[in-house]
Amino acid sequence: MTAEKAVVTSKGQLVIPARLRKRLKIKKGTVVAFSEDNGRLILQPVTPEWIASLKGSLKGGGALEYLLAERKKDREL
Repeated sequence: MTAEKAVVTSKGQLVIPARLRKRLKIKKGTVVAFSEDNGRLILQPVTPEWIASLKGSLKGGGALEYLLAERKKDREL
């Protein structure tokens, strides 16, 4: 895994390197989701392929509880 670097602007903006945008199919208007995991920032493009990959991942219940807990965390920020 090769690290790509970018600089955050004074407005908090960040340019995603072109090579990653092409590989991950990020285009103008693509929605991205941000999450934090043990001090690491995770940026996930919300593409039809990614949404399709989630199919069945929340089987077995617990999805509602998970979503409510995430919403509660967001309100605490």
